Amino acid sequence: QVQLVESGGGSVQAGGSLKLSCAASGYMFNSCGMGWARQAPGKERELVSTITLDGTTSYADSVKGRFTISQDNAKNTLYLQMNSLKTEDTAVYFCAADCITGFLNDHYHTPLNEYNYWGQGTQVTVSS
Repeated sequence: QVQLVESGGGSVQAGGSLKLSCAASGYMFNSCGMGWARQAPGKERELVSTITLDGTTSYADSVKGRFTISQDNAKNTLYLQMNSLKTEDTAVYFCAADCITGFLNDHYHTPLNEYNYWGQGTQVTVSS
C-alpha cells in the first residue's frame, strides 16, 4: 500500500517560517509526480505547488516567491519550505502523488483532481 505522511506543521507568527515534510512508502519518488495542496476553513482545496519527474516546479500565484518545493529521492521525502508566512496561509496542508500520468509523462504538472494518493494532512496556523 502506498502511504504518504506529512509532518512539520504547527503554529507560527506572521512573517515566520516552517518546513513541511512528506514521507512516502510503498513506492519510490522517481515513479510519481508530487504536489502540495491546502484547504482553509470555508474555502475549496487548492493546489499550492507541484514538482514533476523531470524536476520542473510550479507554484500558485498566492505563494510564489515565498514557498519552495523540493524532494530527496534517496530519502523518499517531499518538502515544502514556507517563508514569510501570512495569516492567509493558515490551512491543512496535504501532500499528494500522481503515479499514473505523472509517471507516463515526466513533465506533467498534475491538476488537483488527478492525484492518485493523498496524505492525511498537517495543520499550519499563522497568527498575527
